[in-house]
Amino acid sequence: MPHVERGMAIGLFGGSFNPPHEGHLLVAEIALRRLGLDQLWWMVTPGNPLKSRSELASLDDRIAMSNRLIHDPRIKVTAFEKTLGGSYTADTLGFVKAKNPQAHFVWVMGADSLKTFHNWQKWREIASTFPIAVIDRPGSTLSFLSSKMARTFDYARIDEDDAGSLWKRPAPAWTFIHGPRSTLSSTAIRATNGRKPG
Repeated sequence: MPHVERGMAIGLFGGSFNPPHEGHLLVAEIALRRLGLDQLWWMVTPGNPLKSRSELASLDDRIAMSNRLIHDPRIKVTAFEKTLGGSYTADTLGFVKAKNPQAHFVWVMGADSLKTFHNWQKWREIASTFPIAVIDRPGSTLSFLSSKMARTFDYARIDEDDAGSLWKRPAPAWTFIHGPRSTLSSTAIRATNGRKPG
């Protein structure tokens, strides 16, 4: 787990990153800037319980690819979830909170994940552990209006103009941040890389 100083504001950006790409990096950069973060932890997960592992590159490979992509020293690539023996976000966030009571955390996710967020284990607990920043992704702009998470926690949504104060707020609190969007997706990249020439 990366080193933390007292009072730091840190974004937690988890995913399979299979492979990591410029779209992921854009989400991380928008989060750093709009949320006023000191660090962003790029958390490479051992595997997503909601996704097939048949096309999953090794954890070491995904860490190496992430490190090659990232050049901002504020973005810390980490795979500490491997040591927890599980890959459920709720458990990870509980662990982070217990180990770093002196810091402030925000869960960062792309809007494409918001649509299925209610399928995550203990999703209400996740929303009540740390504030959440949802970053716009192509085709997902309206998900902040229609998703079950957005409807359930509508009372806790803050205007994106106030996103810079999100890390100071007690959970549940969340915001939807519009901005530049990348059409890249790991699924499409895997499909393209898997095609045979000719």
